[in-house]
Amino acid sequence: MFGTISEEIEVNVPASKAWEVYGTLKLTKVVAEGLPDALDKIEVLQGDGNAGTVLKLTFPPGNPVFTSYKEKFTIVDHVKKMKEAEVIEGAYLDLGFNLYRIRLEIIEKSAHSCITRATIEYDVKEEAAANASFVSIEPLLNIMKIAANHLLKINNSQISEFVYFTAC
Repeated sequence: MFGTISEEIEVNVPASKAWEVYGTLKLTKVVAEGLPDALDKIEVLQGDGNAGTVLKLTFPPGNPVFTSYKEKFTIVDHVKKMKEAEVIEGAYLDLGFNLYRIRLEIIEKSAHSCITRATIEYDVKEEAAANASFVSIEPLLNIMKIAANHLLKINNSQISEFVYFTAC
């Protein structure tokens, strides 16, 4: 059984600024700081943030579904501002999924704003079809909101510095 879900939010920063976070390992730091109760740690097992990078995400004790899992960046396209990662060990694969893929995209809306879109694609074995109910866009939506707040804070501080220096 194949499925897909997607969500997007608008962020009032240029797409290039958003990609500076989403297109690099900075996103892992922002997420780890922004979700301390939901995520115990994110480890970079190999790579530098480009395709082939492998992360291990570990959840706090007591997580009702997962303890940890590994994901691999399969695509990091700096021109299209798009990143895909697939779970390669644990989590959804242990629940009977053949595929669990996350796609993050930054879409330019104007010179000063962009759309961040998260998409989950999954394929679950027929005998485990009931486990498709574990698929939720909510964690990715939370990540996008945390990243948006981070980006807005950085963007506003840079604007304030620019205003301060040009006014002096």
